Amino acid sequence: MPIILIVFRVIDESIADEREPNNFMAKYLQCVLRYSFFFAILISLATYSNAASGPTRSDSPVTDSGSLHGRVVRADGNSLADTQVVVRSNDGDFREVVAADADGKFSVSALNPGQYEIAAVVGGVETGAVSKVDIAAGGDTVTTVDAQAPAPAAAQAPAPAAAPVTPPDNGFFHRLGRAYVADWSGNGPGTAVPQATRRGTPAPIFSPPYPASDWPIGGTPTIGVPDGQTYPLMQAINQNKSQFKMYGWLEVGANGSTNNQSNASKGIPANFPSAYDEYSNQIQMDQAALYLEKYPNTAQKEHFDWGYRFSALYGVDYRFTTAKGMLSQQLLVKNAEYGFDPVMFYFDFYFPKVAQGMNVRVGRYISLPDIEAQLAPNNYTYSHSILYTFDCYTQTGVNVTVKMNDHLTVQGGISPGCDVMPWTSDAQVTGNFCATYTWSNGGDALNTCANSVNNGKYAYNNLSAYYETWYHRISPTWHTDTEFWYQYMKDTPNVFWINTGTPDTAATPWPETLTNGKFLPGGGTPSTLNFGAVCADPRLSAANQPAHCYAQEWAITNYVEHNFFHNEASLNIRNEVVNDIKGQRTGTPGYYEEHMVGFDFWAGSTITFRPEVSYTHTFSPYGLRALDIAPGSSVGAISNLSPGETSYQAMQILRAKTQAVTLAADIIWHF
Repeated sequence: MPIILIVFRVIDESIADEREPNNFMAKYLQCVLRYSFFFAILISLATYSNAASGPTRSDSPVTDSGSLHGRVVRADGNSLADTQVVVRSNDGDFREVVAADADGKFSVSALNPGQYEIAAVVGGVETGAVSKVDIAAGGDTVTTVDAQAPAPAAAQAPAPAAAPVTPPDNGFFHRLGRAYVADWSGNGPGTAVPQATRRGTPAPIFSPPYPASDWPIGGTPTIGVPDGQTYPLMQAINQNKSQFKMYGWLEVGANGSTNNQSNASKGIPANFPSAYDEYSNQIQMDQAALYLEKYPNTAQKEHFDWGYRFSALYGVDYRFTTAKGMLSQQLLVKNAEYGFDPVMFYFDFYFPKVAQGMNVRVGRYISLPDIEAQLAPNNYTYSHSILYTFDCYTQTGVNVTVKMNDHLTVQGGISPGCDVMPWTSDAQVTGNFCATYTWSNGGDALNTCANSVNNGKYAYNNLSAYYETWYHRISPTWHTDTEFWYQYMKDTPNVFWINTGTPDTAATPWPETLTNGKFLPGGGTPSTLNFGAVCADPRLSAANQPAHCYAQEWAITNYVEHNFFHNEASLNIRNEVVNDIKGQRTGTPGYYEEHMVGFDFWAGSTITFRPEVSYTHTFSPYGLRALDIAPGSSVGAISNLSPGETSYQAMQILRAKTQAVTLAADIIWHF
């Protein structure tokens, strides 16, 4: 209830002062103070919860992990073929299924000290007695798991003939169905591919309910971590017995919003700059994705290995992965609501003898920094932060990652730039340099990244971007992630010239917009990330307008995460502030704040349901409003005011807003 009262008090005060654009900074600072206080309370509560439950790995002496190995046997002393072993902690916070080898041997590493239950799994069903073992810090526990499968019975006299019995159907779809049933009952398949022991620190968090058990690092597989991931489709194909994997998901989303002017056929996303639920008040297929991949074995240090990934995506979200020059006419020419994009196609080459392992990635890949990712299962929530919406999406080039030791990983790469293919006119040699430092036995990580280093001049999404991201485990069930970036483009054309229809010349340049040619009110809307800049008050005359200007922006986003229901659900809290100083990213300059609370609920590891509610508030100069409009149209409106018309009147005609509340949810079916 106090949270609701705070939100509505801010809404009431903001509406009362809406006609006074000069007060926007004061109002913004008031809101920042309020929400900073609110966020501090959340962190304090989480820390208090941690303190109340005893010391944790992040703020007390480091506790070493232990390991477990053993053998699965049956009643006659022999091992069973295709046997799996489930290992789970007594408190329910840990569960892992591993495959025993042909001799019945298995091993599990990086276990927190405590008592665990171990049982054999045959055909997706637990069988035999449950063993209990104690894992000590720094120790290796040995155990034997009794599968209690009886030895073949002695031959008996033939029984009287009985009616023929139809054997159970073992066709592809029956195997697929059984894989889902086993997953939902808590007995999902383990990999049948022998895995090397994890190197380095233990995984800091649990997956599910989080997208991964390690802190995100882009442009590389996580060096030192074995690939134990399994999928229902591969269980039906070959019982997860190969390094090659084919998998994917279907994601359907829906939202209801106070924004109500969306028109997908005209490319008007009324919830923008909120992303992935940008079209208000509709149900949509966000993503249908298919992956073909082979993951290199980076846990071992004995031999060279290699891998690859080819992925394809269809849905509304293609607009957030499209790169200019790669089927980009769907977005940049047609501005289609639905589209297709081959998001990733790359090869990985792993060299184990360089430091603690080096990976070289060649191809098209997701850009290196960020808490979030475009692909639905790789994100905490259905929607994305505004910060994430307006930075670099993909790069095509070469990226080298070297794990120096258990604390430091460094990266360097070269590409033609953000979201452009090498054969386009916007391509230019662009470097990236990143470093990740980990401490607190893996509980903390700091990622520093210069993601795109070149001349920084205006071109298609040619951002010079610098990131700092901190991941921190507060307790076994709470963690927080915080990201800050600063971006800019130099010599950005002033949108005044295109908005007023001034001819495109060197003195009055237009921004690159492949869709419409103009940002005039009532016309079509641009579909690129390449707005020009609001270099001066749009209401000023042409004589007071510069041709170009420096367009910069900064943003900070924080996530607070809590997992519960024995790692089958999580609470997600996101707070952020974005300052699009010249409006180059969003089309409307100003401060954007967003606050979101959501949940993730899992059925096994194959169905995810993510409901959320968010509140967005903008504070723009010049009397502008940034919500529930075609992007950039409010700036176009006040650039063409009639004699005597005010910014307030123009915003009323557009029905533009400064605040929005959105209730959204998606469901992901993994296969």
